[in-house]
Amino acid sequence: MSPQVTDTSAVAEGTREVGIVVIGSGFAGLGAAIRLSQAGRTDFVVLERGDDVGGTWRDNTYPGAACDVPSQLYSYSFAPNKQWSRSFSPQPEIQRYIQSVADKYKIRDKHVFGCDVQSVRWDESAHRWKIQTSKGDFSARFVVSAVGALCEPALPDIKGIGSFEGQIFHSARWDHDSDLAGKRVAVIGTGASAIQIVPQVAKIASRLDVYQRTAPWVLPRVDREYTAAERFAYKNVPGFQKLARLGVYATRETQVVGLAKAPVFMKPIEWLAKAHLRRQISDPVLRGKVTPNFRIGCKRMLISNNYFPALSQPNVDVVTDGIDEVTANAVVAKDGTRREVDAIIVATGFHVTDSPTFEHIYGRDGVPLSETFAKIGQQGYKGTTVSGYPNMFFLVGPNTGLGHSSMVYMIESQINYVVDAMRAIDRYDIGTVEVRRDVQDRYNADLQSALSSSVWMNGGCASWYLDEHGNNTTLWPGFTFQFRDETKKFDLIAYDTVSRKELAAAPAAKATATKAKAKPAANAAAGDEKAAAR
Repeated sequence: MSPQVTDTSAVAEGTREVGIVVIGSGFAGLGAAIRLSQAGRTDFVVLERGDDVGGTWRDNTYPGAACDVPSQLYSYSFAPNKQWSRSFSPQPEIQRYIQSVADKYKIRDKHVFGCDVQSVRWDESAHRWKIQTSKGDFSARFVVSAVGALCEPALPDIKGIGSFEGQIFHSARWDHDSDLAGKRVAVIGTGASAIQIVPQVAKIASRLDVYQRTAPWVLPRVDREYTAAERFAYKNVPGFQKLARLGVYATRETQVVGLAKAPVFMKPIEWLAKAHLRRQISDPVLRGKVTPNFRIGCKRMLISNNYFPALSQPNVDVVTDGIDEVTANAVVAKDGTRREVDAIIVATGFHVTDSPTFEHIYGRDGVPLSETFAKIGQQGYKGTTVSGYPNMFFLVGPNTGLGHSSMVYMIESQINYVVDAMRAIDRYDIGTVEVRRDVQDRYNADLQSALSSSVWMNGGCASWYLDEHGNNTTLWPGFTFQFRDETKKFDLIAYDTVSRKELAAAPAAKATATKAKAKPAANAAAGDEKAAAR
């Protein structure tokens, strides 16, 4: 456990002082809290804007919500779920699992729920982060941002949408008081959420218009309930679930070859998707509308067995002309067709490379993270630290996303890195730690070089994986076990550090101006660790 700060002169009256603030309590934030606790730390608090743990799985409660990653991969390695009912889990099961983990590890009392973080600002004179929230102010030596990539819904910029007088809501903010039975409904978007929503709404709506900008690739969903024998084995046979998890993991990892290394190997998967489309849609006109015009894998691959059949129903129409405007009671397509609707469901995804949360994090010299990313792109080091933002760690940061497997694996890898960082910081009494800019630049140059041959960059599509500079700052370009290997130990030599002793002895201005490279003790600890690039 780190030494406690005794000089509180810079802490405003009424401000709660802690060692570490964790922001968010989905898989990332909850996992971080548990691992910090297991490492013997008690000087942390988790700030969660919702009323419970769960993050994405607490918020996305639309009809049909389910995971598109196999159940056996969708749990913490230290808390396997022996209660999964099927091979792909529905949202309620996942949320119950997350809640059960929070209860098992008795971590809820470290949370402040209903706490909306309004700003996170680095105080150069105090060498601490000042966090303003709806539940009061906090001061912390370290911040772990675990807000995730799918937390801020992206709303379409459509003329007149604010004047619509019917029901309108985003898929991630589903209005459970709305009754869509017998209504005329429009769904905007055909991404991962939309293909789960459309089949459910099609069952009850009098008419459903699906507005599609780009047709997605859809693969069969190999989903089934586990047999009684399988459920028994998962619960009672030692090693059975671990072996099943390993098998699913290894199978998924093979996709990396086609996605990131040699896109030609995606051809068999594309043939499977085309066969799935031909088998489920017989109408050649409709089939033409929903046939993608880019290489499979360029955008997120979707899985569904009931999306295409839903589109074939007589009360469902796929509109590909684009939306010109929304009026008080209708959606007007670019070809001039006006379709009256009673409700609009916005399924247009989330802010990923342009998250509004970036606007409220202020690093050295008061520079917002959004401004930093606007200049250099959404870059970090190992997806976990960003130059200019000392003592801050990001979970699900730049280039940690996956196109083939479970993010929980990546999250655990990052948490390992953060926990080891805390050990090094405590061991060498480090006051501030910040990734070197040259290390970060070299690391990102290598990332973009590795990504240059991927299907994401050569598949003929424009996806949300790319930032405004045209770089893929979302996805990891290798095998997940490679990322795990890179993050198994905190490489202190890649960071600028200043000791707590120096910070206490020197005036704040001098400490800032003479920000040292890693101290001799820290370098000795680093030993033969390799800094920088992969």
